Amino acid sequence: MRTPATPRIMRALLLFLAAAALAGPASSAETSIEAFYGKYTGQAVTSGKDEFSKRDLSVNIKPAGERRFTIDWITFTRSASGKRKRKEYSISFKPSDRENVFASAMKKNVFGKSVPLDPIKGEPYVWARIHGRTLTVHAMMVTEDGGYEMQVYERTLTATGMDLKFSRVRDGKTLKLITGSLLKFSK
Repeated sequence: MRTPATPRIMRALLLFLAAAALAGPASSAETSIEAFYGKYTGQAVTSGKDEFSKRDLSVNIKPAGERRFTIDWITFTRSASGKRKRKEYSISFKPSDRENVFASAMKKNVFGKSVPLDPIKGEPYVWARIHGRTLTVHAMMVTEDGGYEMQVYERTLTATGMDLKFSRVRDGKTLKLITGSLLKFSK
C-alpha cells in the first residue's frame, strides 16, 4: 500500500543517489597537506603486552615553507601512582620526488641542507605520505642486534578533527597499539 509520503521519499532517495554518483568515490582523490593544518586535541587508548591505559594527546600540523610542513605532538600519560608524564616531539617534512611522499628534514648536513636521520646509527628514518584522507608518518629504526622497529602514525581526517592509529612493531611482532580521536580546535 502506497502512502502520500512514499513519492517524496523516493524522490529524495533518487536525488541523494544521483548526487553521490556525480561526486564519485571520496577516497580516490588525494587530500593536500593544507587540509591537515591545524591544532587537534583528544584522548587515545593504549593496548599492548600487559598494558591498557589512556593518554591525552595534542597535535599541531603547520606549514614550514613551500610544500613543507611540521608536525608537533605532545603525549601525556599517567602512571599507576597517578604521576603525569609528558613526551614532546616535532618533525619537519619536505617534498620528495614522489607525489604525496615527504622526506623528514630532521637535521642539517655539512652544507646546511635538511636531511633525514641515519637508521644504521640507531636514529629513526622518518617519512610521511598522504593517501586519501590519511596522513601517515613512518619511523623505522635498526635495533642494536640488527633487527628493526617500525612506528606508524596514521592520522585520518574526520568531520570534527582526526582519528589516530599508532602501531609499534619490532621484528614482525606488534608491541603497542594506540587508537584515539582528536578534535580540531583551530587552523
